[in-house]
Amino acid sequence: MPVRTSSAEWKGTLKDGAGTMKLPSGAYEGPYTFASRFESGKGTNPEELIGAAHAGCFSMFLSALLTKEGFKPVRIATTAAVHLGDGPTITRIELETQVEVPGLSEADLAKHAEAAKKNCPVSKALAGPQIEMHAHLIQ
Repeated sequence: MPVRTSSAEWKGTLKDGAGTMKLPSGAYEGPYTFASRFESGKGTNPEELIGAAHAGCFSMFLSALLTKEGFKPVRIATTAAVHLGDGPTITRIELETQVEVPGLSEADLAKHAEAAKKNCPVSKALAGPQIEMHAHLIQ
């Protein structure tokens, strides 16, 4: 399996400095600052990128689990709300997913979504914070 490497550079003090985060694929390169992380300033932040990674990983893993069981997912749309608390510490991640899969029951969705939450690689890497997940079947 490939090794994925991203990078970040920070220049200056915590409150007055600024940095850039980038993906080697070229898919993303952007600024981050104290304000973009702890307030509502422009730019991204590590928690936002963790959320995107977690939502993407969960969606793919859920699709794989459903496909393995004979279902044909049409659409799995997931958001991840990453809560940053005192410390600062990531205290909770809420996964909200909407799933469009013909023939899938709510019980099957609940079972497979829980398995995806527990076993997707990003969930495993983030096992420290509480990870909440809400799955919604679209008919």
